[in-house]
Amino acid sequence: MALLQDYMVAVTVGICLCVGYVIKHLIPSDKVNRLIPLVVTVVGAVVNLWANSWYMTPAVLLEGMVSGLASTGMYESLRPRK
Repeated sequence: MALLQDYMVAVTVGICLCVGYVIKHLIPSDKVNRLIPLVVTVVGAVVNLWANSWYMTPAVLLEGMVSGLASTGMYESLRPRK
């Protein structure tokens, strides 16, 4: 896991965190909630491609996907527990 930390992009993580948060609170359903990691993974890949002028390499794609999934983990670690 430490190796994947090198591939996180702060801007992409932030955007994916916001997108995931909006989805979670806009549509409060367990069916939708379980799809949030998939959605933010795709959003992360697209945002990172956009940030790199649509220049696709495996590293750019991996950075976006890892950043999207990291945003899900970040949300889970920051949310208040009931």
